[in-house]
Amino acid sequence: MIKFVLAAIWICAATLGAVFYSFQSAGAKSGAEVVPPSLMGGLDYVKTDVISVPLIRNSSVEGYFLARLVYTVDPSELRKLTVPADALITDVVYSYIYSMPALDFTKTPALDLDAFRNGIRDGINKRVKQDLVEEVLVEQVDYLTKDEIRDNAAKRRKPAPEKPADAADAGEAGHDAAPAH
Repeated sequence: MIKFVLAAIWICAATLGAVFYSFQSAGAKSGAEVVPPSLMGGLDYVKTDVISVPLIRNSSVEGYFLARLVYTVDPSELRKLTVPADALITDVVYSYIYSMPALDFTKTPALDLDAFRNGIRDGINKRVKQDLVEEVLVEQVDYLTKDEIRDNAAKRRKPAPEKPADAADAGEAGHDAAPAH
């Protein structure tokens, strides 16, 4: 009987020691340095539709700035917005394009993508008064002049080529045949 009592006391002491040790080691880990979350996980990548901004100079449309953007955002913060995110981003893109007088696509050969991305991100975060958007990625950026748009529209409206005269005569030769339904 003494053996059973000593064995029970030994098991209780070993269990209490193991529990004490596990709480001590868990407490040491929780006091460790907090690592910020990686941009590789936890964020949503949201793609916008094509944003088309007409560029007006001297009271006429000179061309269109077209952009398709992808932005990274924390999904829990995105759900807190009372305004649709696409409307907010479109407004910020318009504001950015029209507020930059130096941004003239007719004279500037290239767009500074870093300044554009950072300007859009900062504009959104300033508008919502918190760091909502982590990063703005550019999927597509184009500038089409008014003349390029007219040329593309004219190409689409070209009439179909007419049939050669021989093909038209062959159709008349089979005029007496019953139509195929």
